[in-house]
This record gives sequence, C-alpha cells and structure tokens, in this order.
Amino acid sequence: MKKFIRPSAQRPVRGASTKKQFEGLRATELYCPNCKTAMPVRERLLLVLPEGDKYEYLCMRCGASLGDKIVKEPKKPLLIV
Repeated sequence: MKKFIRPSAQRPVRGASTKKQFEGLRATELYCPNCKTAMPVRERLLLVLPEGDKYEYLCMRCGASLGDKIVKEPKKPLLIV
C-alpha cells in the first residue's frame, strides 16, 4: 500500500528556512560565574557600529557582563540617481 504525503505535511528543506528560525534569538538566562548558576539577564545597548548595534548581556543579580551580540541591520539597497 502506497502512502500519500501532502506537500504541507512534508519536512522542510534544511537551509535558509532553518537559519531564519534563530535570526532573532534573544537570551533570557545565562550562566553567571559569580553567582554560580544560570541567572536572568538584561540587554544593554553598548555600541552603535556601522555593521549593526552591539548589545551586552548583564546578570540581574550582580551586574556582571555575561556576553554580547551584534544585531545587524538589514542592508538598504544602493540607489544611484
């Protein structure tokens, strides 16, 4: 017996669609070496760079810097008049 699979029920093709799932990933908890446990973090704008904005993750208990990320702005099309 042959089983028919509808196109909507098929597994998505790996590649660009998989990457889009994690494009806007935002940390809510990170391991803090001072507190010795995973702690809630807050995001603070650190720098505005040409390639995007750099954010820093800070521990909400002790204020230690736990990491950073750069959020790249979408490229604007070049318009020549």
